[in-house]
Amino acid sequence: MTGASVEPEDAEADAEADGGAEAFSQAVRVVEALLFASATPLTAEVLGRAIPAGIVIEQVLAGLVESYALRGVNLRQIAGGWAFRTAPDLGYLLAAEAEPPRRLSRAALEVLSIIAYHQPVTRAEIEEIRGVATAKGTLDILLEAGWVRLRGRRRSPGRPITYGTTPGFLDHFGLDRIDDLPGLEELKGTGFIEGRLTRDLAVPVPDDDPSLRDDEDPLGDLFSPLDDGEGGSQQG
Repeated sequence: MTGASVEPEDAEADAEADGGAEAFSQAVRVVEALLFASATPLTAEVLGRAIPAGIVIEQVLAGLVESYALRGVNLRQIAGGWAFRTAPDLGYLLAAEAEPPRRLSRAALEVLSIIAYHQPVTRAEIEEIRGVATAKGTLDILLEAGWVRLRGRRRSPGRPITYGTTPGFLDHFGLDRIDDLPGLEELKGTGFIEGRLTRDLAVPVPDDDPSLRDDEDPLGDLFSPLDDGEGGSQQG
């Protein structure tokens, strides 16, 4: 009894299917390697340029998310990109080995939250919202942490510097996008908004678009002092 014959077109289709599966498997390996090697989250666009043509990067990422869902590390969307992070339920195992978290003063936390929600914002505007003067050193701490950046200069008398958050801010706090930040009611529920913050504080929908706004000019001299002529005593 002879075996069934295989039509040429069927053999060709099988070969194409095998080739497609192999290409997809290779794409998964490439993306996995890039994500493990990167110290910062990588965007789908960047990852897509590294895989064979015709492979849909979203499908590759979805496959990796599913593959790592029950492992010690998970693939997560962070700061507009993708990165491997320790599974939430295992974080305690690494607590002893991890670098001690940067502890911010109450003033620094207030300033950071105001910048995150109200950016672009100047020092004088921060002080108006807080109802208290802001020390230059408080902003220095946030800049050194890599969570806040100098954006530009406001088109107003004195051309004060405007501040905004960075991708490092999103990464550190486990956010994919700036609008993942909690709303006003959530903040009140945690007790974060209290004390010196003004009672009529409004929490806008945050926007960290890096493009300068119509009322902002480029920084120009990057070595300009942070004390931008807006006044304010060194109080916190």
